[in-house]
Amino acid sequence: MNITYLVFFIIILIGTLVITHWAAEKSRTANQFYVVSGSLTGFQNGLAIAGDYISAASFLGIIGLIAFYGYDGFLYGTGFLISYVFLLLWVAEPIKRLGTYSIADVVTERFSKRGIRLIVATTGILISILYMIPQLVASGLLITLLLGVDYTISVWVIGVFMTLYVAFGGMVATSWVQIIKTVLLMGGTLLVVFISLSWFDWDLSGLMYEAKNQSFYSDSFFYPGHLFNQPVEKVSLMLSLILGTSGLPHILLRFLTVKNAKEARLSAMSATWVIGLFYLMALVLGVSTVAVVGWEQLFEADPSGNLSALLLAEVVGGDFLVAFVMAVAFATIVAVVTGLVFAATSAFSYDIYYHLWKGKNVNEKQQLRVARIVAVVIGIISINLSIGMQGVNVAFLVSMTFAIAASTVFPLLIMTFYWKRYSYIGAYATVITGGLMSFLLILVGSEGVGLISLSNPAIISVPLSFIAGIISSLLYRTDSETDDLFMIRVHLDDQGVPPND
Repeated sequence: MNITYLVFFIIILIGTLVITHWAAEKSRTANQFYVVSGSLTGFQNGLAIAGDYISAASFLGIIGLIAFYGYDGFLYGTGFLISYVFLLLWVAEPIKRLGTYSIADVVTERFSKRGIRLIVATTGILISILYMIPQLVASGLLITLLLGVDYTISVWVIGVFMTLYVAFGGMVATSWVQIIKTVLLMGGTLLVVFISLSWFDWDLSGLMYEAKNQSFYSDSFFYPGHLFNQPVEKVSLMLSLILGTSGLPHILLRFLTVKNAKEARLSAMSATWVIGLFYLMALVLGVSTVAVVGWEQLFEADPSGNLSALLLAEVVGGDFLVAFVMAVAFATIVAVVTGLVFAATSAFSYDIYYHLWKGKNVNEKQQLRVARIVAVVIGIISINLSIGMQGVNVAFLVSMTFAIAASTVFPLLIMTFYWKRYSYIGAYATVITGGLMSFLLILVGSEGVGLISLSNPAIISVPLSFIAGIISSLLYRTDSETDDLFMIRVHLDDQGVPPND
């Protein structure tokens, strides 16, 4: 066990526990626990969104995919970045105008049906747990490599700590862990980028030349076709990454932590800049990794590619830099898993327990106690599911989750916000069709059945979810007056003035 690594690991744990202790004093009401009483500024929330969004798949998985596959690996980063344009233009402000503590609040503002709240909350819990798995896998691999601890024990240790952060600190602890993580991540990534470039005397052309020479693909390293053989696979992947972001509950919840729609818009803009800068640095690190470490050495050390950033840090900076990068990666995992546990917890405790089970007839103290119990249960479920996933590239696991989110929550929100004739029957059809088709096609996978042979199902499941919602709504129409009032609320300007008023 390397003492330097252990010291950095303990510092991160102690720091996050201190934040949680402080946050616990500020999470005594439902409003504080769920949305920080709407007290974050747009810029603070933008940093928190970036911390919530830049996951282990980005910091570990994407750098590895770029190092192994060149152009195709960077498609993940491109899709993640472009997704925030969609989020900013069509989703962020309506979420803030309509939501209180959950995404189900937003949809039930238009369709006040118990079944709608249940299906939205259940889908959100499922997506959060599926997204949590690759984060815990990455944390287990990280601690196993650096501290020599068994993988299963590593996953349990991280999962338990993440659960404690949510159970006691709520959204206050979640937000500040994410903000601090973003500062550490950007600073740490920039440091490794500068050190890596200095190895090539700041000559980008020299770096690219060496990357081509060291890569398995040689001169074709910067050309497409290594990871995806068919163009339809690339389109399907990009579709799931770009649209899936707008369906991730832990990201959407962040727009409820600011005071108005203007701050929500500023949050999305700030996050987009931070995320864009990060993925540019990730591109440099991916290319630097194959150039400095070498393709064969990378493959021998870790065929999944999840540890590429750490192997680069070891070569260019030794133990101290590896320890620092490890701390940044661990802080990344801490922030994202905390956000995911919170999203799943709030969906159950607020939507299912408070609204559906108790019919709002429960005091805040009891509601918060249930939320903390649910956080523990969800943490245990996620830990057990993660233990069997060792050796799978975390970026691939994340892309599957994005496909499900893109096929369920995204079309549900878009048609709820922007189509007047959308009905609650159409809402049911959208989520059920998108969820079932995406799961079915993921299970089929690249082996294919008949004409369907895709690693990523979004190109099929997303259109089908829209089609199911449209056909069902046309067959079953709703009250147009209610829809008119809802549409006015969705499109209010920053002063609360209705459109065309």
